[in-house]
Amino acid sequence: MELVLNSSINEHLVDENEIINKPSSSFIEANTEIVSLEHLEKDCIIPVFSKDNESTISHFQFVDKCQQIIQKLLPGVLQKTPDIRVSHVVKGRIPSAIGKPAKDLEEHEKTIYYERCAFIIDLPSTKQIVNGNELTLSIGGVRAYNQENLYSKKSMEKFKVFIGFKNKVCTNLCISTDGFSNEIRISSIHELEDKMIELFSNYKRDNHLKMMERMIEHKLSETQFAHLIGKFRMFTHLDKHTQKSIFPISLNDSQINNIVKDYYQCPNFSRSHDGSISFWNLYNLFTEANKSSYIDNNLERNVNAYELINNLGKSIQNNIPNWFLHY
Repeated sequence: MELVLNSSINEHLVDENEIINKPSSSFIEANTEIVSLEHLEKDCIIPVFSKDNESTISHFQFVDKCQQIIQKLLPGVLQKTPDIRVSHVVKGRIPSAIGKPAKDLEEHEKTIYYERCAFIIDLPSTKQIVNGNELTLSIGGVRAYNQENLYSKKSMEKFKVFIGFKNKVCTNLCISTDGFSNEIRISSIHELEDKMIELFSNYKRDNHLKMMERMIEHKLSETQFAHLIGKFRMFTHLDKHTQKSIFPISLNDSQINNIVKDYYQCPNFSRSHDGSISFWNLYNLFTEANKSSYIDNNLERNVNAYELINNLGKSIQNNIPNWFLHY
């Protein structure tokens, strides 16, 4: 099975000489550092389930398998070197270094792995122009060992995988609901491969692009934007019963502050001269703010921003009351 890339919406092909095989994006920023795939393979130990010493699927295996699947589904399509971000380092040492002061440890006496890992692989041989911005098809995923019970026997392991676009202007990720799987549960690398192939093959790329194109059709006035931000502030203080009746938001207070700041200051997606802001610009303010989210909840918040913008757009288009909007 091959993933179909043909699209009628502003598609451009990129010459191979334009491809830079060095990751340059900052699709996530909070508390992360950049590492190479080679580092994950050669320098990091593999966590195990402690009660039976069975190995987990490593970060390296996850990223490497994703590369293989892209080659399988998209033969001949160029892919950039994976941009890998990790956080929450777990340090250890070999048995012969027991009792040795940390400052005196030799490099070969240290062990290391990362609790959380996120990666993105750009496919720059296909790009789209959406609302004046160049978007690159991208595939990636997240693995967070803190969401596993490593103190038990081997059990199903959790992975998050996505296919979507990255905005070249600001390296924001644009992920739709059908391009994201929040909780892939598998017991082997082969099962993980099957789940990724299923997700990538069922992704409705053209529909995703059309939905983003439509975001330019709606906008909020300055007063409506202020009302929206106020409602965001109120939402977290509502009782649980009331919250369940309202479309959920997952951005935190500091991220909402960044949205307001960028409404005035963002060089690419700030307000218009009359104070209004298009839904496309608002969406990018949301995804830009989300880059401060930790690895283990970044993708969910990104998808929530996409769903929220579409929810607001449908309400305006169909003149449906919406708790967040002031008509």
